[in-house]
Amino acid sequence: MSLQFHNQLSKNIDAFQPITAGKVSLYTCGPTVYNFLTVGNWTAYVYWDTLVRVLTANNLEVTRVMNITDVGHLVSDADDGEDKLEKGAKREGKTAWEVAQFYTDDFLAGMRALNLIPPTYIPKATEYIEQQLDLVRTLKDKGYTYQISDGIYYDTAKFPTYGDFADLDLDAQKAGARVEFNPEKRNPSDFALWKFTTEGEKRDMEWATPSDLTDEGIERPGFPGWHLECSAMSMTLLGDTIDIHTGGIDHIPVHHTNEIAQSEAATGVQFANYWLHNNHLKVNGTKISKSLGNGYTLQDLGEKGYDPLDLRLFILQSHYRTEGNFTFDNLTAARNRRLNWRNVAALRHQTHDTLQTDGDTETDSKTVSLYAAAQKLVETLSDDLNTAEGMAIIDGAFDSVLASRLDRIHQHALVSFLETIDQLYGLKLLETTPDISDDNKRLILERARARENKDYARSDEIRDELAKSGIAVRDTASGPIWEYTR
Repeated sequence: MSLQFHNQLSKNIDAFQPITAGKVSLYTCGPTVYNFLTVGNWTAYVYWDTLVRVLTANNLEVTRVMNITDVGHLVSDADDGEDKLEKGAKREGKTAWEVAQFYTDDFLAGMRALNLIPPTYIPKATEYIEQQLDLVRTLKDKGYTYQISDGIYYDTAKFPTYGDFADLDLDAQKAGARVEFNPEKRNPSDFALWKFTTEGEKRDMEWATPSDLTDEGIERPGFPGWHLECSAMSMTLLGDTIDIHTGGIDHIPVHHTNEIAQSEAATGVQFANYWLHNNHLKVNGTKISKSLGNGYTLQDLGEKGYDPLDLRLFILQSHYRTEGNFTFDNLTAARNRRLNWRNVAALRHQTHDTLQTDGDTETDSKTVSLYAAAQKLVETLSDDLNTAEGMAIIDGAFDSVLASRLDRIHQHALVSFLETIDQLYGLKLLETTPDISDDNKRLILERARARENKDYARSDEIRDELAKSGIAVRDTASGPIWEYTR
């Protein structure tokens, strides 16, 4: 089985070869914890969780870092405007530290609700200040930095391949520089490694800039640049060169380009061998924005009766490199699909391997088909995380199961296929489909006898009683089959 991914570094689909056989080092750009995440934000984390699952299914041991940006991310995503954490603090009448902790806790709760595999490390930017300052020191010693009134900047002209990763036209940037462009910067693409606290202000989150890093040779309060944080945490925890770096396509032209420039200038080696990026998720065909009020959160979906796993399935119906479109109609369709899949999973409680005999041609062919579908599913997702095509494989296999007589369904093959689905898609089909109680099983048998005796009134009474437990009964040629209704 071979793994391959679309690599922004080469702009091609590349076969995956880890640095160390059997092991993968992976860095994911984590959230800026100043507000609740929207469905658009969660899309990235669902896709990169799936990446971990696919790597693991290919017998690779994954060491993954996903940071928490709790300082330094300015509202412009570059070097201008207010720090998002400070802005959140003013909005809520709290300190930036309190805001960061609250939304970090909410993010971690959301990860659990979406069944995301916890990364090996979840470092906070504020916990790695010394490492970030050390990186600035290394870059200064190598001649890549300069200081202006508001901070210490990286001189992108010193890194000849700066524009290659995002195919940036740096000459056009210079020609198109606007009047409000910071006149102190040497190049429009230069970025802040470390910002100084504005004179006369006191920030919740600030640290002393060591005297050896300032031109004046004196300490002054400051805070890290957003881009610096990821490089420092990645190199500290995973080493100078990692296998895979992930993020959103909006990270390509600025954040990831800057990470590469500062990291490779500091170490002299390639920062990451593979760069994977997910596309945007729109809502009702439009960009998610505060003004439109369409930044739906997990809390919003819960209030409308949706399970977080409905969102997970909805996201994975699309390939990570395609632009998604969230609507509540689409989410409802995903919920229905998940319920249908759960009802197929419930069939394992209603059939037994002992019912099949060796040499039963019909049963054996379907058994082989389910085992083959499981293998095909792994192969499909190993081809650039093609979750959308994988779902078609699942639907086809389940259609075959549902078209079979109950006594023709091979229990072990079905369970094996469900295990593969859960491993790759994280939908908890097995965990969320327990067997029904013995009392309800007795009611189903009593209902069957009532129908045989044409006692339809009693049959209807039992149907209504089962419905209170979230169970429906479907009558088939091979006998009654129970299903979940919620």
